[in-house]
Amino acid sequence: MITKTSPIAVVDSGMGGITVLKKLHRIMPNENYIYFGDSANSPYGTKTKEQIREITVALVERMMKRGAKSVVIACNTATSAAAEYLREKYPDYPFVGLEPALKPAALSSKWPRVLVLATPLTLREEKFNKLMARFEGEAEFIKLPAPELVGFVERGEVETQQCTEYLERILEPYADHKVDAVVLGCTHFPFARKPVQQILGEEVLVFEGSMGAAKQCQRLLEARGLLNDSQQEGIISFENSDDSKIEQCIAMFGCGDV
Repeated sequence: MITKTSPIAVVDSGMGGITVLKKLHRIMPNENYIYFGDSANSPYGTKTKEQIREITVALVERMMKRGAKSVVIACNTATSAAAEYLREKYPDYPFVGLEPALKPAALSSKWPRVLVLATPLTLREEKFNKLMARFEGEAEFIKLPAPELVGFVERGEVETQQCTEYLERILEPYADHKVDAVVLGCTHFPFARKPVQQILGEEVLVFEGSMGAAKQCQRLLEARGLLNDSQQEGIISFENSDDSKIEQCIAMFGCGDV
């Protein structure tokens, strides 16, 4: 039976969804959470849509059976592949998905040039391209796949020379005032926000969608009368399909703001 104290489940392909969990915990610290990272199947962004849908649906349904009062699909790629299917199958359940923060980036200035950094699958997906089409009259969008960046985050290697060199190689054409904003279109990517900002320039605005997802979860639970009204801080349970990654998940949750 779902109650106000039932947990919110946050699922991701690995470590990236921790950026969303941090925002959820910031605005709803009294809620209980289950974080499940599917590092054994990471990265999702290089798999087929059908593979990702199958993996994501199985993972989400497992969390529902465990009594989660909401499931946040804290992965842009998994959202694109599975969220619509899940909402059609369970129309009354409060799912929350992620989408790249194109709208705030497009409206950040008059006709900005916006670089969208995401996984190859996210950038190919019809859902993403429909979203981009909605704001093409407001901004110029440049799609840039960054498939290797997920791996650097998963391995805890964002601050390495190899990661910096990779980012410099793909971002160099857009440095020196060539873009006005960058969208971090994968929940892993905010962990690399600092080097991305340094390469593109401090004047470039950076957008990502984790706070929007957290607020949407809060709205959906409030509408259903399911917000936890306890005055105590909730419990966070970390799980991973690769047991060796659990300590890393805990450490990344406790690191500086992302």
